Amino acid sequence: MRSIWNESCRIPGRNPLPGNLDTEVAVIGAGLAGVLTAFYLAREKKEVLVLEARTTGSGQTSGTTAKITSQHNLIYHKLLTDRGSRMMKLYADSNEKAIREYERLIKDRVISCQFEKKPAFLYTMKQQNALHLEAIAARQAGIPAFEVIETELPFPVKRALRFTDQACFHPLKFLEAVSASLTIFEHTPALSVKGHTITTPYGTVTAQQIVFACHYPFPLIPGYYFSRMYQEQSYVLALSGALDLEGMYLGIDPDGLSLRCAGKTLLLGGFGHRTGRLEGHPYKSLSSAACSLFPQARTICHWSAQDCMTLDSLPYIGRFSRRNPHWYVATGFGKWGMTLSMVSAHLLTDLICRGSSPYESLYSPLRFPAFSALPVLARHMAESSVGLIKGLSPKVMRCPHMGCKLSWNAAESTWDCPCHGSRFDSSGKLIAGPSQTSCRCHKLIP
Repeated sequence: MRSIWNESCRIPGRNPLPGNLDTEVAVIGAGLAGVLTAFYLAREKKEVLVLEARTTGSGQTSGTTAKITSQHNLIYHKLLTDRGSRMMKLYADSNEKAIREYERLIKDRVISCQFEKKPAFLYTMKQQNALHLEAIAARQAGIPAFEVIETELPFPVKRALRFTDQACFHPLKFLEAVSASLTIFEHTPALSVKGHTITTPYGTVTAQQIVFACHYPFPLIPGYYFSRMYQEQSYVLALSGALDLEGMYLGIDPDGLSLRCAGKTLLLGGFGHRTGRLEGHPYKSLSSAACSLFPQARTICHWSAQDCMTLDSLPYIGRFSRRNPHWYVATGFGKWGMTLSMVSAHLLTDLICRGSSPYESLYSPLRFPAFSALPVLARHMAESSVGLIKGLSPKVMRCPHMGCKLSWNAAESTWDCPCHGSRFDSSGKLIAGPSQTSCRCHKLIP
């Protein structure tokens, strides 16, 4: 199921790794985070190469709704409560700078990627007080945020929160431009990493520094990211003949929808769930919503995206672990990978080239989670434990990553892992990690 970005942009292919190589920095993953990190490292005169298991931009970058915002659901009131005013302001500052850097880079390099500045709105039918508290916190963080009652949406809302000077773009056209000058080896999965050496099917790469920008870091130890993250799947319809919206919208209620226009096409998203825990049929639910809101609209295409979710809603960007000071990671972006990819690129470039970053403590993967994250940790461990126990049966489909029982996703015709989010097609071929290998089973279709 290809997105509108895939349908309208084909990034030229690259060759696999030609054999053993040495380099200063090796980046694993040629999505937006990996490519931007390599791009800014190259500008610092670092010798850098990128390894990609499939093709450039073929992962989560191609499934995004491509909003570039500092408005990340109800993040600012949460940060103020959990981490305090200083950390909240650092988060706002890093993401606002990321938006401005996209604008500057696109203008300076004359990148044709449908970049548009638009306001972004949160809206609610039920949680007016929560939205009001978010507005107060966002303004305290230094972001112009305004509460409104009326919107251009085709349904009434109780309250909405408007962020000004946000943006959106075509992610693959942008990625094609910034990746053009980089050394990228496609169809070259990193099978293992030990010390300074990355092993692939075509040889080894020895690097002074290694960056894991592969969506979900696959080493189990060190880092233990499998115990600190889970994945969520969300769904999108691309509609023609629907409403032409000036702004970008996200509902904060459990049944809230995401809406934004890409040219004349409306992207309608929603009905997400933890990967491997599908209930109902999200595409049918989205189609029903589309028919109700936009009866004249027609579905052009539909697709899903997958997001790594951390315990405290902050991504892990920085040093991979204390045991490996030359490893770095960028993961756990939640639903906000476009903006946080730029944040990651600058933070990691600062760490690698200068040894520190003003945002290092906020995003550090070595941080201890806030007390409020403990219930999330408990739920995650419970979900994973159930999957692992069920995976002990010899008669079930098991994920090669850690042996969890896979669940059938009828909407996507895929096998999904409820523990850590690996996904496989109906024949068992790997679609997304952290698993690095496909499934082997005699009977695949349920």
